[in-house]
Amino acid sequence: MRILVTGGLGFIGSNFIRLILAEHPEARILNLDSVTYAGNPDNLADLPADCAQRHQHLRVDITDPAAVEAAWKSAGTIDGIIHFAAESHVDRSIHDPQVFLRTNVLGTQILLEQARRMGTPRFVMVSTDEVYGSLGPSGAFTETTPLDPRSPYSASKAAADHLTMAYFHTFGLPTVITRCSNNYGPFQFPEKLIPLMILHARDHKPLPVYGDGRYVRDWIHVEDHCRGVWAAFEKGRAGEVYNFGARNEAPNLDIVHRILQELERPESLIRHVADRPGHDRRYAIDPHKAETELSWRPQIDFPTGLAATIQWYLQHSQWVERVTTGAYREYLEDMYGERIRTSTP
Repeated sequence: MRILVTGGLGFIGSNFIRLILAEHPEARILNLDSVTYAGNPDNLADLPADCAQRHQHLRVDITDPAAVEAAWKSAGTIDGIIHFAAESHVDRSIHDPQVFLRTNVLGTQILLEQARRMGTPRFVMVSTDEVYGSLGPSGAFTETTPLDPRSPYSASKAAADHLTMAYFHTFGLPTVITRCSNNYGPFQFPEKLIPLMILHARDHKPLPVYGDGRYVRDWIHVEDHCRGVWAAFEKGRAGEVYNFGARNEAPNLDIVHRILQELERPESLIRHVADRPGHDRRYAIDPHKAETELSWRPQIDFPTGLAATIQWYLQHSQWVERVTTGAYREYLEDMYGERIRTSTP
């Protein structure tokens, strides 16, 4: 079985490749990744030899149709594509929306068109629960919840989802869309909440928390998400959407408190900073459809997964140092520096 994966050097994509190569010895993966700031070759540098032989990375920009076509044809027969590649950080989308539209919308359309031309038997679009917008104090997103994106990032992903559905209805391309709640785990770029807080707490730095910190997210370990994506690839019905979540809602501030407790750091490190524009108040996923149709269940409970994630970042300081370059430090200063200096302890 030969699978084309996009964005396979990113957080979720690299965890997916590790999982599939380890558990499916028949799988061979062609990984298209343009190696942006969050696409890190180190994420797959330590693959066991038998897995590394079944993985090929090509540095390809998915917004370049000629490069995508050449890479696709070089692989020979493709049994399916799993599309992870995306600009994915809400804060960055607020600062520079155009790059999100280019990668997430145009890039997806180019991949869909190439898949259509090549008669690819399966196209899995890996999306996000953020396309649904913000929930009130009760209820959960289902696959029929109307899309209501609130940020340039989520709007770009919603557009990509609509394109994916359009290629199914118009051209008969066998597509499946997956939408997942907030991921955490190893190899996550430290602009995201959990690794950012772990590293700041490790170094006794202020922990920037948006607004009152009561924004609720539904957390799932990245490995559980990856198993869901594979289940959708193998068993999902064409033209359908599948939501993945671990029924593990928690306010951001509670997550920060847990991390401080694990690292034995004082809560005085918390700094409430000016809120992000258009900040969605609550996300929660109802994964009943995936559980019923795909026989999928999350396997990693949150306390265990969070403790393991904290230890991973503490034990991989060299990886952390390599990804937190000068450019990343400048980004942190731009995003949080002035907010922290003007906030109250």
